[in-house]
Amino acid sequence: MNFFKQITFCLIKLTILSVQLRAQSKPIDLASPNGEIKLSVSLGDKIYYAIAGRNEELLSKNALSLSLKTGTLGENPKLISTRKTKGDGVIKPYVALKFSTVKNDYNGLILTFKGDYAVEFRVFDDGAAYRFITTKKGEVEVLNEQFAVNFPSDYLLHVQQNNGFKTAYEEAYQHIESKDWKTTDKMANLPLLIDTRKKYKILISESDLSDYPALFLKGNGNNGLEGTFPKAPLEFAPDGDRSQKITKSADYIAKTKGTRNFPWRYFVITADDKQLMENTMTLKLAAKSEIADPSWIKPGQASWEWWNDATPYGPDVNFVSGYNLDTYKYYIDFASKYGIKYIVMDEGWAKSTTDPYTPNPKVDVKELIRYGKTKNVDIMLWLTWLTVHNNMGLFKTFHDWGIKGVKIDFMDRSDQWMVNYYEDVVKEAAKHQIFVDFHGSFKPAGLEYKYPNLISYEGVRGLEQMGGCTPDNSVFLPFMRNAVGPMDFTPGAMLNMQPEVNRAVRPNATGVGTRAYQMALYVVFESGIQMLADNPTLYYKNPDCTEFIASVPTTWDETKALAAVAGEVAVVAKRKGAQWFIGGIVNGKEKERNIELNFDFLEKDKTYTMTYFEDGINAGKQAMDYRKKTVQVKAGDHIAIKMVRNGGFAAILK
Repeated sequence: MNFFKQITFCLIKLTILSVQLRAQSKPIDLASPNGEIKLSVSLGDKIYYAIAGRNEELLSKNALSLSLKTGTLGENPKLISTRKTKGDGVIKPYVALKFSTVKNDYNGLILTFKGDYAVEFRVFDDGAAYRFITTKKGEVEVLNEQFAVNFPSDYLLHVQQNNGFKTAYEEAYQHIESKDWKTTDKMANLPLLIDTRKKYKILISESDLSDYPALFLKGNGNNGLEGTFPKAPLEFAPDGDRSQKITKSADYIAKTKGTRNFPWRYFVITADDKQLMENTMTLKLAAKSEIADPSWIKPGQASWEWWNDATPYGPDVNFVSGYNLDTYKYYIDFASKYGIKYIVMDEGWAKSTTDPYTPNPKVDVKELIRYGKTKNVDIMLWLTWLTVHNNMGLFKTFHDWGIKGVKIDFMDRSDQWMVNYYEDVVKEAAKHQIFVDFHGSFKPAGLEYKYPNLISYEGVRGLEQMGGCTPDNSVFLPFMRNAVGPMDFTPGAMLNMQPEVNRAVRPNATGVGTRAYQMALYVVFESGIQMLADNPTLYYKNPDCTEFIASVPTTWDETKALAAVAGEVAVVAKRKGAQWFIGGIVNGKEKERNIELNFDFLEKDKTYTMTYFEDGINAGKQAMDYRKKTVQVKAGDHIAIKMVRNGGFAAILK
């Protein structure tokens, strides 16, 4: 009898196992709300997924797993339950870079597996995302995370490649064939843009990055990508006045809570490059704000002295210019005249880079704070990350002084320790109502929504590079770097050059591209703090340009891309209240481009006065040539604009 019971029990187990295997071999499908993007999950030796757009396979047999010290999640997965979810809410970001209201519609899937973990997928009309969720006790050591993506055909990749994990994400973009990216080639940071050469572009990045290292990508040598991560640092040694070097690293990439949500890995997928410029995927996947009342956070523009080496000149400058009290008062007067909220006091405001409590006696920070308040201008102070780390009490001191924001520089890392440093800093700064702009930083990954006092990041090949900052590179930014979050590019050059004649050194810093191009950047590029990088002397000499620049908001209610070819053309209209602004930029590929603007985004039955700045007849050679014009427009009108090589178009509609 016992023998027959054992046989029966074994048959039942085999039947259950057979059912489980059949269930795991059958793909689990998920589609976007509009049905155009489809994701299919298959379970076998690993968890695999494929993504298609309008029935065209885009990414195939992509594997994911999470390797812990105690075992690998996603290896021979045993499915326990499947649950479908749905998102149909609305998000209202406090610092609204594209839209003041964002719909968060998606279809979701949560697969729970034996071993105290789950994988959550979401599919939106403009992309897809997934993340691991674990429910383990205590802490876990993450040895690695497998992010493996395979291409069904040869794709073109736009990447920012790095020499190692120590990087400020400022390298120029490279453009490589997917099949040629070997395992021995340089890796790349996020975001990465894929051109399928058919209908679609795919932008890869991450969101809700917390207590975990940033994801980097490398070629797998077989027409695909795989993820790689910096190891967690354990010991450090001095490395000058503004950084440290890692002397010992762990064998894991993160030691973290066993019960947590891991970062989202996302794909913006579109057949129209305009959607890359309008996407809000980082926001839709970010953690909710931890700041209950963010009303003290004031986005805005800032006059910045470093790029022009603090050297105003001319008949109204009757003092020796430089990093001193008279010069900074001059910057405050300039900011006040044009309604600019802030000035930035960069390196040199303090007596030393390591002591944030003792100002340079030539500067007299407290007098400048007092003087600024009489002019409705507040002050941001520059600091090295190491000085902040060693003096976390400075936020209380700065608040007591009357400082509104800090610019923190030279992190140049994105391992778990540094990711946690970012969060510790913005959390502590928020306690004392101080906003933060990170320079020498990695790209945005959702922390700016969890703590909206994180108002911007650099992490870009910006205007600081002068001759190394060309439109050929920068026209990719609206589709890549700025498409994932705020970007402190520091625009505003008034000395404009075409690349073959550019000569640039401070104090006579220059920008490659036309004058209209520089003006358009204020509309095209997104940042909660937007610099006016050039010399007040030059802004005073160009009042019509300066008045336009100073009128451009840093937050927006609505964004409408009008013309878009990634890396070639970016034209966008943005609304703040009842006013619209238009910005357009092009690369240097063609002598000139003619683009027809359709004004169907305007409110019907109203006539708008459009004041615009366009490239002058000689701007293709003399980049400072521009024309200012005014016309009447209304909904449904079509107007042709011309932009020369490395040119632009900027307009305000009232």
